[in-house]
Amino acid sequence: MEATMTAVVADDYGQPETLAIRTIPIPEPGPGQIQVRLRAAALNPADVVALSGTMRAVAELDFPHVPGSDFAGTVTKTGPGSGPGVGRFAVGDEVFGMALPRGSAALAAIVSSPPSLTTGTLAEYAVFDADTPAVALRPPALPAEHAAALALVGLTALPLLRQGRFVPGEKVLVIGATGGTGSAVLPLLAETGVHLIATSTPTDEKAMRALGAAEVIDHRATDLLDETLRRYPDGIDALVNLALPGTELPPFARAIRPGGRLLNIAHPSPDPADFDLEHLTVETLFTHAEPGDLDILAAKARPIRYRSPSAAGTSCPTRRGPTPTCETTTPEASGSSTCDTHRVGHGRGRRRGVRPAGRLCRCRAGRYIRYPC
Repeated sequence: MEATMTAVVADDYGQPETLAIRTIPIPEPGPGQIQVRLRAAALNPADVVALSGTMRAVAELDFPHVPGSDFAGTVTKTGPGSGPGVGRFAVGDEVFGMALPRGSAALAAIVSSPPSLTTGTLAEYAVFDADTPAVALRPPALPAEHAAALALVGLTALPLLRQGRFVPGEKVLVIGATGGTGSAVLPLLAETGVHLIATSTPTDEKAMRALGAAEVIDHRATDLLDETLRRYPDGIDALVNLALPGTELPPFARAIRPGGRLLNIAHPSPDPADFDLEHLTVETLFTHAEPGDLDILAAKARPIRYRSPSAAGTSCPTRRGPTPTCETTTPEASGSSTCDTHRVGHGRGRRRGVRPAGRLCRCRAGRYIRYPC
């Protein structure tokens, strides 16, 4: 009799509301692959976009489709023979990382070499390619729930840090700092010694400062470009864009000093022809894993504590706060709660964590419900 598991499944392209929890066969590893029992997984905006069908040209899905890229879990089987990379892992190893759907091989080749592909992480079990820098051993000090939210955002942040060549004292504005990638970019940037300016709302300001921001600009209450020029009439040294479409970025060149940098990860990318490249470097970076990158991120991940404006309880808000998973929630005065998370690798409400063992948790009323549900 074929062994089965519980998984989140889509039968066709569509919106997240079409996803269903179903029983499907457990995938078996082939040569060069490992099977992992998932302890935690995370859903990213890219997973939802792929499900919508808008990325079909580079990420065609096979149905039934199990979404999910980020994960942490335990190796339960290795593929037959001695396929590439299988020797890196043994049954019982704790692993984490990210992988893309098997129909996304061309896109996965950009993310890592060799590429990292999976059967989908929102399930009790998944199969992964072993010979890839996008999958690594999880150190015991890094909880599975935190590791599962670390890979994609961290592997997006590291290329920005490397290409930016930031030096201490530089003034750097991060647009979209409260998103999942921002939660990785901010602490990594702060570590370089730059003067970090983050866009945020008053609700998230304490979290942004806990992540390393020296200043916060409320982008909803003021014109971001005007406020940046007011504070820095001579210009900032670099702008890191994690949110705005490229067509909205050319005016911000006025706020960057001659010789400065504009680094972007958002889609659509800015057209370099719209900028004076004699005085400004404009680059779009993509998620990419080099050998050892996940080890670097795991070593840098550490807990922070911040006061959330949510009511006290045993779950943390995802709609307004910067974390989808919390290690602890301790009620405090004024109806607030304090949440533990890791500086590198947590996200906002668009990034939902699940614990797929046994039963699948779901977000309800803007909250992440801890397992067991």
